[in-house]
Amino acid sequence: MSKIRVVGFMVVLAGILVSAAPAAASQYVALGDSYSSGVGSRTFYSESGECKRSPYAYGPLVAAAKGYTLSFQACAGAKTNEVVEKQLGTLSSTTALVTISIGGNDAGFGDVMEECAVYYFWCGEAIEEADTYIKNSLPKALETTYKAIRAKATTAQVIVLAYPKLFTKEGATCGFNTLTSGNEKKINESAEKLDAAIKAKAESLKFTFVNPTSAFESHEVCSSSEWLNGESNPLGESYHPNTKGQEEFAKLVEAAI
Repeated sequence: MSKIRVVGFMVVLAGILVSAAPAAASQYVALGDSYSSGVGSRTFYSESGECKRSPYAYGPLVAAAKGYTLSFQACAGAKTNEVVEKQLGTLSSTTALVTISIGGNDAGFGDVMEECAVYYFWCGEAIEEADTYIKNSLPKALETTYKAIRAKATTAQVIVLAYPKLFTKEGATCGFNTLTSGNEKKINESAEKLDAAIKAKAESLKFTFVNPTSAFESHEVCSSSEWLNGESNPLGESYHPNTKGQEEFAKLVEAAI
């Protein structure tokens, strides 16, 4: 075989080997608060500490189903400013997918649930404060956060998840707490306002908006098939998606990709 033919054969062989090599998995960065970290699942990675990141959260589920390399940054208790300050470090121009749920803590929904489920008398005031924040302050906070994500993840698909309503349309009560049907309905109305604010800002930046409300109907707290925890032990697991709820979030995200 001539020298020219040998060289040509080696070039062709090299091309075959390169094309046959598996492509690197695309990066997926999961941002957000406890609804994204997996609080409610009761199982967490030990190294995640107070962020309480769960292998049963929708982020790891989506990554496994779709073959992404996951950067799991979501953290329990996070607010919009903490996402910007602490969770965006792994985003880049090569990031393929970003998901986020954020805004509930900014609006003080943790305080709302504490006041309404434990103290009752301050429930109405807590709901009014949350509604005021959602109307006057949350849109700007969301816009700042979403723009910071886009500045780093310049080509990624960004999927923004809203929050499901916690309670049934009828305001069914259960457990040992001070929740009333009337206050449950008011909390659901506040959730609608929160989701509307998130939707408006997400869509203004051409992000993909996913609203889980319809999917979670008939699976709220006190329903016969709960995807959301009611009053729980430990208390921090209360009013968060359980493993079935996280599985549904994963399905909604996968459908939106």
